[in-house]
Amino acid sequence: MEAGPLDRMWDRSRTSARARVQRLRSKSWQIGQCAVAAGVAWFIAADLLGHTTPFFAPVAAVVALGTSYGQRLRRVAEVTVGVAVGVFLADLLVVWLGSGAWQIALIVALSMTAAFLLDSGQLFVTQAAVQSIVIAGLVAAPGQAFTRWTDAVIGGAVALVAATVVPAAPLRRPREQAAVVARKIAALLRAAGEVMADGESERALELLADARSTDSLIRELQDAADEGLSVVTSSPFRVRHRDDLRKMAELVDPLDRALRSTRVLVRQTAVAAYHRRPVPKAYVLLAHDLADATDAVAEELAANRMATAAQPVLLAIAEATGRVDRSDVLAAEAILAQLRSVVVDLLMVAGMDQMESTDALPPPR
Repeated sequence: MEAGPLDRMWDRSRTSARARVQRLRSKSWQIGQCAVAAGVAWFIAADLLGHTTPFFAPVAAVVALGTSYGQRLRRVAEVTVGVAVGVFLADLLVVWLGSGAWQIALIVALSMTAAFLLDSGQLFVTQAAVQSIVIAGLVAAPGQAFTRWTDAVIGGAVALVAATVVPAAPLRRPREQAAVVARKIAALLRAAGEVMADGESERALELLADARSTDSLIRELQDAADEGLSVVTSSPFRVRHRDDLRKMAELVDPLDRALRSTRVLVRQTAVAAYHRRPVPKAYVLLAHDLADATDAVAEELAANRMATAAQPVLLAIAEATGRVDRSDVLAAEAILAQLRSVVVDLLMVAGMDQMESTDALPPPR
């Protein structure tokens, strides 16, 4: 029975809720790290140094850390110096000109101008403007620029120390996400083989819609690789993982190609099913064998190994694509051509370069 609108809405809401919970879990460490850094920064400025209201210390710590590992060191520098520029200029001009609408406009303009002259970084410029507004509009007592600047430095220093302490999860995420992409490719190949065998057009269209919704997998893989590289760059405790992370990051492009080629294969399969064009059984077997080989690739990646162990079976499939009988149906021939393309892409995932992967394909019969 076809699902009604309420059923589909309920399924989408459950999927959305699961995605949000998963997103929260993936950021739980960063949230806790920001909270602890804010508390430590306030404690140092208020309890150890005796500052009355060290507002800028926890603010600088939280903004510098953020919820992403990417470019943390740059954020720390931008926030600290940006706060210093904004606080100093605002404090100086409030002493001279007082506080009001036109004074705030002038202070913001001067702070952003100075920030742009020093560094065109967006966060740097924004922090200079925001902190100048805070000083000019909310802080009543002028003449405390050095204390507030010290608070900003404290927050930045706490953030710098906290940035070096990272969990192992960002180092695992690239290979875990690479395995997810490989398993999805295998699932699409297997389902495409089933559609080639039964020729059900409705099922083929559902599979095509599924294949077209996979762009996010590569984006997540790229984000995971970037985050992992940022971790090994910013944390001296994780630098030994740098080479492994770089090798895994180099798989983003061939996995992207393999997924794209698989989507094209699914589209060609859907076209053949829609027009009721027969597909040779040999092509169906090739699709299933390729799916099994891709699962082997996924297992190697999940085990934090390069998928070189899958090369022999992929090379055997490449050889088989040149031995199968050809079809006089154009749609079927397009499927075979695309299967060969997927093999080439997966051989690159398994450690071969572009020329080696292409040369591994024998000319078709």
